[in-house]
Amino acid sequence: MYPIALTTPMAHDLTDYGFESLTTPTEVEQSFENQKGTALLVVNSVCGCAAAMARPGAKRSLENAKRPEKLYTVFAGVDTDATAKAREYLLPYPPSSPAIALFKDGKLVHILERRHIEGRPADVISENLKMAYETYC
Repeated sequence: MYPIALTTPMAHDLTDYGFESLTTPTEVEQSFENQKGTALLVVNSVCGCAAAMARPGAKRSLENAKRPEKLYTVFAGVDTDATAKAREYLLPYPPSSPAIALFKDGKLVHILERRHIEGRPADVISENLKMAYETYC
């Protein structure tokens, strides 16, 4: 588990932008069971690719006419039980931090795993998500 003093600014990077932080398995279940419409989930992380690529890319992607109705985040290494529960909804994909996933009516329809994020500029992440929004939102 990472120190809260270290991770709070990283968490606020998304929550201050409108993402709802899911910190317990119950909150994750309530958000994704019988979910209607579209939802974006960011699995946040302390790594550099989360700071430089995933979080900025996810935020920029929302500057779009079509966008998800709900925005959620879990923090890997901080809210471990909530993250484990969220990863159940990401199956069959293996655990990945960071990760960005788009859901429609409770079904996973698009995912960016760490391997799709690491080494790519935030603008590339953003454009990838915007294309998914055009299809599913």
